[in-house]
Amino acid sequence: MSNVAGSGCEVLIPFSERKPLEEIERSIIKKYRKHIWSKFVKAINDYKLVEEGDKIAVAISGGKDSLLMAKLFQELKRHRKFNFEVEFIAMDPGYHPSIRDLLIDNCRYLNIPVHIFESGIFEIADRIANDYPCYMCARMRRGALYSKARELGCNKLALGHHFNDVIETTMLNLIYTGCFKTMLPKLKSTNFKGLELIRPLYYIEERHIASFTQENGIWPLNCACMVAAKRTANKRYEIKELIENLKENFYKEADKSIFTAAQNVNMNSILGWQKDGKNYTYLDFYDEE
Repeated sequence: MSNVAGSGCEVLIPFSERKPLEEIERSIIKKYRKHIWSKFVKAINDYKLVEEGDKIAVAISGGKDSLLMAKLFQELKRHRKFNFEVEFIAMDPGYHPSIRDLLIDNCRYLNIPVHIFESGIFEIADRIANDYPCYMCARMRRGALYSKARELGCNKLALGHHFNDVIETTMLNLIYTGCFKTMLPKLKSTNFKGLELIRPLYYIEERHIASFTQENGIWPLNCACMVAAKRTANKRYEIKELIENLKENFYKEADKSIFTAAQNVNMNSILGWQKDGKNYTYLDFYDEE
């Protein structure tokens, strides 16, 4: 068995023989058309994630999610629905040489022409992040990816967050921070003017990504961070387990309800909200006719 992860959460999948590249690519639009390809295209269309003239930096961590995302973008270019360019970028935050070699081998085998650059973020996070390195590491990694995207002349940065990342983030915010805030399919960078972050795997469930990876014999990286391993357990794992328990013991569509809730916020039935840094309460509008 192998621990694989793209966005911080582990899924246990067995190793299998790596299939020929042509067969891997064909499975995206054949066997996984409904659960992966169609949902990828739907997210792009629904949220206008890819538009004419875009130059997109596709961030590859080496995990299952980002490797699939790279192949999906290649497939999208083959279909020529949009006239756009892509640059595949991978940041080495301080991987062990064997981990870096696996990243390179996967990209080479999958025919992903990746730009690998170093950042040393693991060492920095270990030194300054105390008991909670993951948040600090994620912010620094994001900044490094934005910088590389700008260096390459890109106007968008694509990250491999999927459906489960979205609902887990929603629940993490609800339980641990006491606010209803979700992960958006796209947003403009506040620190890198002219750059936009997009999440084209937004509708794709993690179990289908894991199935695609396992069936095609791809050996992705896990988070590969020994800093987090030495510190507190990742709360996201606990939230993942909580959602699975809700689906099993309460409502089998609980995950989809969590996802949909962010699209159906009833502003007449909440106590307060924040907009552009300003706080509002329902009492501010209570006496309005």
